[in-house]
Amino acid sequence: MKEKFPVINSTLSPTELGKIIQQKYQLTDKTECSIFRLAMNHLYIVQDGENKYVFRVYTHNWRTKLEIEEELRLLLHLKDSNTHVSYPIAGNSNEYIQEIEVPEGKRYGVLFSYAKGEKTARFSPETSFLIGQELAKVHRSTENFTLKRISYNSENLLANSILSIKNFFKTTNSEIEFLEKLSIFLTSKLDNIDSQKIRAGSIHLDVWFDNLHINNEKEITFFDFDFCGNGYLCFDISYFLFQLFTTNLNEEEYQAKAESFLKGYEMITEISNEEKELLPFACLAIMTYYISVQCDRFEFWTNIFLNQDHLKRMIGNLKRWIAYNNIITSK
Repeated sequence: MKEKFPVINSTLSPTELGKIIQQKYQLTDKTECSIFRLAMNHLYIVQDGENKYVFRVYTHNWRTKLEIEEELRLLLHLKDSNTHVSYPIAGNSNEYIQEIEVPEGKRYGVLFSYAKGEKTARFSPETSFLIGQELAKVHRSTENFTLKRISYNSENLLANSILSIKNFFKTTNSEIEFLEKLSIFLTSKLDNIDSQKIRAGSIHLDVWFDNLHINNEKEITFFDFDFCGNGYLCFDISYFLFQLFTTNLNEEEYQAKAESFLKGYEMITEISNEEKELLPFACLAIMTYYISVQCDRFEFWTNIFLNQDHLKRMIGNLKRWIAYNNIITSK
């Protein structure tokens, strides 16, 4: 009998996965399962009559079981705090994580509630206000809430990220040189923060239009907490503002939405002056980290866009943000 050829990232059959989900969660025989997105993790839409869910299959060796358990603990905490998040659903034996044996080894799967509404990058300042409010409610519940997961700091956001990026591209060019100099500047900023004056706790770290649904322009639901960890709460605010900036090329439109978002946030929770001073810088460190994640996960995610041109586009957005905020990175 021939041995099966080793694989690094298989795609689970939605038909067979649907049967497992139907059995594990006591769904009806009308249950249908279909592929939604094959990216950092694999997402499936599960439809059982009028009930709709999302089943996430984590990429092999992407997250440990403990990391997933901690993500789910955070989500259940947020659900209990009456914040609008997509939350995990327990199976028949009250287990939240399904272990699935596939050719590359063990993978983990979790069934999540489906966030009502739809995803769009084109929303009004009024909706931006609501997003700010809902994020503040999340932060009100996650402040001082500690996870047994990564604690985001200058080492893993910047130093380690630069090494990963250089290793992937295997060459030094103007973009990588720019990131190296920026990393030195940002490390100094992050390492000299008065942490006593900045709120910390569990953070999402990937809050943008792609990870939230808007329902009837009045209800915001966050999802995809795959990158959650410990850090300054204002990291989420900064990252959202940066993504808002890159999806609203008209600076007047961006300004209106950004001001509305911050106003909505501060209707619930105040942002300290120290946090506001950090907002223009934190997102630059986070984006450096995400460039490195794309590099590290290249073989598991068919991101054929990851090349020199993509890097130039990413750096171009960072430079636009730096210019907009009048940041001087070198003397």
